[in-house]
Amino acid sequence: MDIVLVAGLWLDGSAWDEVVPAIEAHGHHAMPVMLPGQGDGRADATLDDQVAAVLAAVDAADGAPLVVGHSAATSLAWLAADARPERLAGAALVGGFPNPDGEKYADFFEMQDGGMRFPGWGPFEGPDSADLDEPARRRFEATAVPVPERVARGVVRLTDDRRYDVPTVLVCPEFSPAQAREWIDGGEAPELARVKRLELVDLDSGHWPMFSKPAEFARLLAEIATQLSG
Repeated sequence: MDIVLVAGLWLDGSAWDEVVPAIEAHGHHAMPVMLPGQGDGRADATLDDQVAAVLAAVDAADGAPLVVGHSAATSLAWLAADARPERLAGAALVGGFPNPDGEKYADFFEMQDGGMRFPGWGPFEGPDSADLDEPARRRFEATAVPVPERVARGVVRLTDDRRYDVPTVLVCPEFSPAQAREWIDGGEAPELARVKRLELVDLDSGHWPMFSKPAEFARLLAEIATQLSG
């Protein structure tokens, strides 16, 4: 199965460099997406541009793909489910919850010179980053790309309720499936509360498993793809 990989804030397509060969060793084809504005020098990129890039990868896939969205990009994966509900084999949402219609995509930190820079590790101390050693942190910092303001402050627009029919797996890294279920049942993830086929799976890692646990992460994504293809 083709697996479309969409990284979260500040990350370009190279974030998947250690995950891609591991996925392919399990017999699936990995398709990392280079998001406009995150690695191509486009400071003027918009949220619509990023959605279009994800949809282009979906449309280029051989057969029905699994779309993987990490962190804030769970919303990009979910926008793909909204735009192509009949085209996807499933969606895997990693370490985040997709925004409902009408919310801004990721307006989390201060904007500087038209972009939202990586704020440093302070906001992510604790379970998010505890499993990242210093070399991994330095690699992350060296490649971190400011997210264009028109991406971060873009408004999520969802229009097709058939997205709730797409088989969806919530991968729980720095939080547990039990915590995620409590948040969903408590109304904190309204989109996931309406999914008809939702599975919660644990991944023993922090928020960035592509850096800290690439082999384990790849194996889990491959297992999800195999399950969906069966």
